[in-house]
Amino acid sequence: MPDYALELREVSKSYDEFVAVDRLSLALPTGKVYGLLGPNGAGKTSSLRMMIGITMPDSGEVRVFNQRFHRDQLKRIAYLPEERGFYKRMKLAEHLVLLAELQGVPAHEALRRTTHWCERLELADWMQKKVEELSKGMQQKAQFIGSILHDPDLLILDEPFSGLDPANAVVLKDVLLELKKAGKTILFSTHRMDTVERLCDAICLVNHGRSVLEGDLRSIKARYGKNHVQMEYEGDGEFLQKSELVQSFNNYGNYVEVKLRAGADPQELLRSAVNRVRVSKFELMEPSLEEIFIDVVGKAQTCVTSA
Repeated sequence: MPDYALELREVSKSYDEFVAVDRLSLALPTGKVYGLLGPNGAGKTSSLRMMIGITMPDSGEVRVFNQRFHRDQLKRIAYLPEERGFYKRMKLAEHLVLLAELQGVPAHEALRRTTHWCERLELADWMQKKVEELSKGMQQKAQFIGSILHDPDLLILDEPFSGLDPANAVVLKDVLLELKKAGKTILFSTHRMDTVERLCDAICLVNHGRSVLEGDLRSIKARYGKNHVQMEYEGDGEFLQKSELVQSFNNYGNYVEVKLRAGADPQELLRSAVNRVRVSKFELMEPSLEEIFIDVVGKAQTCVTSA
């Protein structure tokens, strides 16, 4: 029997006439990092809240650690909401110790863990400051610390990188990888496709409350094939607009990402390019997760419109 930290089985949730989650199924293997993706209003947060019992599904089943969900399992789960919920006038250390004690951690151990994690996430110098004195990025890191002080086995994180600058995003990324190496299971929702691509073992892409793409990330990318080219060049790239080999391209100023038409030969594109511009880089690659996301959601929107 597969070992799953979390499963949703045909889960649905409606609010009056609005269907937020529509027969959603996913399975998160123990010890993996899983990304829950989708456009705004796709049902991601509604799904996360059902995973921890904040709301209950109208139908379907939530299973945690291979059992039907029950509240005792919350002792092994961390939940980081997208909204910040700290008491702003409390000192950071006092607040974090309080959160740990509420999860059953003894006071002396709560302080030790608080100190450790504040040092790890570069908040040690702010432990005696009031929460309201912290920047948004610092508050985000503090909320993350508060969610994991009871040493959970399953982390459910809603937009954990929200408000973080690139340097702090790297710090949090490194911590998540350390937790994965320690055997923790991590599910997070985010709009940062580059982060998902680097961190996640598997993904579920939801749109209008339904799963439109789910599974192992490497397998998903391999399924799309290597029909994308990243090219750097000097000169006029107008020839790309006229080329019959090119389906679409994004010009980023210092380089361009090209999507080839089905059956197009990338070597032919390279020969065409070197005759017109000075090429410094030409790399055939799998599509990025962002491109897959846009493609899948675009097709799903077209189906909804047609219906």
